[in-house]
Amino acid sequence: MSKGSRIAFFGSSLVSAYWNGAATYYRGIIRALHERGHRVTFYEPDAYERQQHRDMADPDWARVVVYSAQGTDALERCLEEARDADVVVKASGVGVFDALLEARVLELRRPGTQVVFWDVDAPATLERLEKDPGDPFRALVPRYDHILTYGGGEPVVSAYRALGARECVPIYNALDPSTHHPVAADTRFTGDLAFLGNRLPDREARVEAFFLKAASLLTSSRFLLGGSGWGDRSLPDNVKYLGHVYTQDHNALNCSARAVLNIHRDSMARFGFSPATRVFEAAGAGACLITDAFEGVELFLEPGREVLVAHSGEEVAGHVRALSEPEARRIGQAALRRVLAEHTYAHRALKVEAVLGARGSGARERVA
Repeated sequence: MSKGSRIAFFGSSLVSAYWNGAATYYRGIIRALHERGHRVTFYEPDAYERQQHRDMADPDWARVVVYSAQGTDALERCLEEARDADVVVKASGVGVFDALLEARVLELRRPGTQVVFWDVDAPATLERLEKDPGDPFRALVPRYDHILTYGGGEPVVSAYRALGARECVPIYNALDPSTHHPVAADTRFTGDLAFLGNRLPDREARVEAFFLKAASLLTSSRFLLGGSGWGDRSLPDNVKYLGHVYTQDHNALNCSARAVLNIHRDSMARFGFSPATRVFEAAGAGACLITDAFEGVELFLEPGREVLVAHSGEEVAGHVRALSEPEARRIGQAALRRVLAEHTYAHRALKVEAVLGARGSGARERVA
């Protein structure tokens, strides 16, 4: 990868966070790479009503190409265009023609062009491969120049190496201070504890255990639930359902509730070392974060000082019950200082460059 490289990135969506948990991650990484002097074209399918629920216009830090999900002709044209890139990235979970893309991007390898599989849900991918020895992606893993992952630490690295990966490097979630930062409180989101997350099969039981259980134990407290899919779910009377919360409202949500809860999906909790995007969004807003316990949490935030850790809904309730406003502010400010110092996407972009053998260009070398 040369200085100021051209990167072709096939992912779920850059311009819409609708049913797309990777949106913030993509935006942070790609904006930071742009600031380092690299030129990114992001190819995304017109699928899952994401284009109808955009929460941003095409950015000036990436070129966005939306292709039809009806047939493969438009996708083939995108692949042909990507042939001129220095780096071609296939992300996991595009949602349309994933198997085809995983094989076809490898045909773009040539001298001077690296092909990368960027797994934004490595625990789910690895569990899928473990359950299905015939999964065609198994045979493709050793052919990629690099496997980059959204998280997972040593358990994920070891699992990918066992599949024959040449190299596997976690590029963790982080903070983009230009989009997630402290703002004034908003009365729409006033409450004692807020949780934001879509209703997914491998998350719902943990939401029941950590969030709804805590709400049932603190009937005089006000709880906020945001995310798609919960509308037909029976909720305690003290839980206000917000529906889908657009990205532009995340700062207000994080800055208005006394504490914000993070709950990992099953597979991410089992593999550990996989802090969700929400962790850094909340910390970047100076929110007091409570997270379900996961191995490796101390690599990102110090328990008790920068984050509160809970092993059950009872412990979540205990934290909320004991948490004063001054203490919540203290924890939130400590978390904000930590992520600004160590966990921004500018830091992550340097890691990507180191893996791919790149340097930023000109005045953009400096890390904010």
